[in-house]
Amino acid sequence: MAGSLVQQKFGAAAADYAASTVHAKGESLARLVALVAPQRHWRALDVATGAGHTALALAPHVEHVVAGDITAEMLAEAGKLAVKRGLGNVETAHADAAGLPFPGESFDLVMCRLAAHHFPDPAGFVSESWRVLKPGGGFALVDNISPDADLLPGASREEADQTAADYDAYEKLRDPSYGRCLSLAEWSALLTRTGFADIRSGHMDQDIAFEPWTQRMRCDAATTVRLKAMLAEPRLEVFLRPRTTGDGLTFTLQEAIVVAKKPVRPR
Repeated sequence: MAGSLVQQKFGAAAADYAASTVHAKGESLARLVALVAPQRHWRALDVATGAGHTALALAPHVEHVVAGDITAEMLAEAGKLAVKRGLGNVETAHADAAGLPFPGESFDLVMCRLAAHHFPDPAGFVSESWRVLKPGGGFALVDNISPDADLLPGASREEADQTAADYDAYEKLRDPSYGRCLSLAEWSALLTRTGFADIRSGHMDQDIAFEPWTQRMRCDAATTVRLKAMLAEPRLEVFLRPRTTGDGLTFTLQEAIVVAKKPVRPR
């Protein structure tokens, strides 16, 4: 991951992410743990762990979890949460997604949740995940996905591509360390090319309260006004469905869950 900007943005926001309901208790967290069917003897790795919510959710079900991230402040928050919850089997480690500092075939499971859209090299991340997984090991990803024709019924390919570009611009305005969201089809193709098998995927709505979303990234008043205006633009309005709820201005992202296996014998 391109370290400096990510470390700068997320170092300042580490405590906010530790307290974020979306990250700590989102629906995808419970679904992810259920889908990977963790085993007591497993050694697992959570890539770009942030404040550690995914690692901590898995920890009671496995032997050991390494919570890896490039941001020291995030690792400190993850360590504090592990101690607070009495989880002695969680280890934190400085780890770049595209250059994991672990021996090959050393994990039964590699996970990554709500972080891959920051990776400048998603293929490198998938390749490294493959390398550190044991044969028969599992891969599990949760991330926001880019709009495509499947998510925009009736849209042409050109219209879907334009909406994806608008969405990337929206995310990058709020967080300059944002890279790009892949579509669900792109993730499946990348995993297949790497050699993963038994790929299963789906997606779900994730409602986002606008005000806390901007506050976590310390958006100034002018940026917040611009983000609100972008939500009203026709293409983004269709995809993100902004509306007023009990939490104030709210919009909806699409979160994908993808799980796969490293075959026991290479194909």
